Amino acid sequence: MKIQINIDKVFRELLLQEDTDQDKKITKDDHGPKRFVLVDEKTKVEIVIEGTYHLANLLQELALLKENKKELGEVDLARINEEPVERISRKIREDYWNELTRTIDKKGLTQILEDEKTSNEIPTLYVSAKDIQGVKYFQDLEKELQNFTVGVLPEDYSDEYIETLNTKPGILALALEQKTYSLQGVPFVVPGGRFNEMYGWDSYFIGVGLIIDKQVDKAKAIAENFKYQIIHYGKILNANRSYYLTRTQPPLYSSLLIEIVKQEVPDLEWLKSHLETVILEYNTVWMVQGKRLTSTGLNRYKSDGVGMPFEVEPGHFDDVLASYAEKHNLAIREFEKQYLNRTLVDAELDEYFVHDRSLRESGHDTTNRLINTCANLNSVDVNSFLYKYEKDIAYLIKEYFKDTFQTADSLYTSEDWNKKASFRKEKMNELCWNEESSMYFDYDYVNEKQFPFEAATTFFPLWAGMCSEHQAKKLVDIALPKFIKTGGITGSTKASNANFSEDAPQRQWDYPFGWAPHQILLWEGLIKYGFTEKAQEMVYRWLWLITKNAVDYNGTIPEKFDLETSSHKVFAEYGNVGTEFDYISKEGFGWVNASYQYGLQILNACLKQELNKLTLPEDLF
Repeated sequence: MKIQINIDKVFRELLLQEDTDQDKKITKDDHGPKRFVLVDEKTKVEIVIEGTYHLANLLQELALLKENKKELGEVDLARINEEPVERISRKIREDYWNELTRTIDKKGLTQILEDEKTSNEIPTLYVSAKDIQGVKYFQDLEKELQNFTVGVLPEDYSDEYIETLNTKPGILALALEQKTYSLQGVPFVVPGGRFNEMYGWDSYFIGVGLIIDKQVDKAKAIAENFKYQIIHYGKILNANRSYYLTRTQPPLYSSLLIEIVKQEVPDLEWLKSHLETVILEYNTVWMVQGKRLTSTGLNRYKSDGVGMPFEVEPGHFDDVLASYAEKHNLAIREFEKQYLNRTLVDAELDEYFVHDRSLRESGHDTTNRLINTCANLNSVDVNSFLYKYEKDIAYLIKEYFKDTFQTADSLYTSEDWNKKASFRKEKMNELCWNEESSMYFDYDYVNEKQFPFEAATTFFPLWAGMCSEHQAKKLVDIALPKFIKTGGITGSTKASNANFSEDAPQRQWDYPFGWAPHQILLWEGLIKYGFTEKAQEMVYRWLWLITKNAVDYNGTIPEKFDLETSSHKVFAEYGNVGTEFDYISKEGFGWVNASYQYGLQILNACLKQELNKLTLPEDLF
């Protein structure tokens, strides 16, 4: 049923009555009557809308109608009364992915350059000199648009050169493709909020969500931009900004290819070009001895670059900088300024930031697991990802290339890659598995001992298929309960958190916070090893949390959650992206969107019904 209303009038009256805290949302924190009467302008029939969720839905539908700038419009009551699960999933599928999609070309450049992180008076776009087509396209566009400047990166650049870009930071170009009438940017999907660029490991999880929602072409476009970055910037970047040129991200490129070929029979030339690039990345980014490959034969995160990372806001490192400012007899802000600009150098502090830059490469920025130690660790997460690379490459060579694959400098068979995977599994069992604790721990290869920090990354080998049945059972029976809260698993255990000073900053990837990638990888691992009922439970817990917060808080889908309070209200470190919007969330948050769609693929019909009732997990499991 649809009713006709005066849009602006109803909009104003609804907010005046129900948005008592005036935050341009209707949430459980408002203290209005939670009952609003709509009058059909045609029939004068009165329709009563009650409850936070339905009133918030009305506000969202009104916000969409206001965009048409018309006096009268029709409200669809079916949308107001839509079940929460169906509404959230539909908006992700129909709206959020499109709102998060970007291109770097004539059409999309303005949106990319004019965001809150652009600090230059005239925004700068950097293009690799190796991208001859891209250099010409963007230099021609520079003359036409005259609202940005193009910088050409030399084919071979040093860390010192990258450091000079900090005084003139900019966005990095991504792939172009020839369409019928013009070159266009290959699309990518951003995480959301202040993140207006393509992020490395976010993009994999986003790709999973896109594939579920029948947008395989966008997932393939993400793969194209992964390939472009490896060829032109030497790695899949933390994100495509100039100050991330020294930093990669967790390796998930092969996993994206596997998800794509599950959905459609691949064009072999397309797959061949991507498999070549995956192998190139594996060999040149991850397997260079002394860089990210260590003397143990296992890998670490190891960013290049020196000193404080450019992107961090002033004050973020005050707990670290205070003693050094005192040592150099400077006020902390002045010390920070001089150190960031490298007019003042401190070797001890530089060493700290080797680890800090590396933990940002891990995607876990930040966690006490990696503070001041990351570059010393054969971490469980990166070695799980690389084991998966090795198994994925073996599978693709055997399944699609008749067990022989020629790259520019080597001929490979699936057995070559299976041997690499077997070696890594053996070393992980030797150095990282802890039988007594029933967990995998990072191995400090410098000090030759395990680093016994209980982190959710202990479940990554389960996802990668690296565990024995014995290890899998111990992880699920003994380790997993330490991480479970009402709404999913925390980034670390409360016990590990207790080992650090109460005065230390609260780290957003540690207890009590919960993140979508940890949940997704756990679910896949549980299913892979046959823990079907436990997988149902863990999916339900996370989807309950997302649904509850969306119902109570005007459709909010944030970056992460506080699992102690089952809330999106997170104030650690960087706050919570995806919570700042007026009237209606138009994009959610990339990997949380993906986790919702993926979880619904797993969850059985009965649990979906319970989810719409918001039945507490404790009442079901």
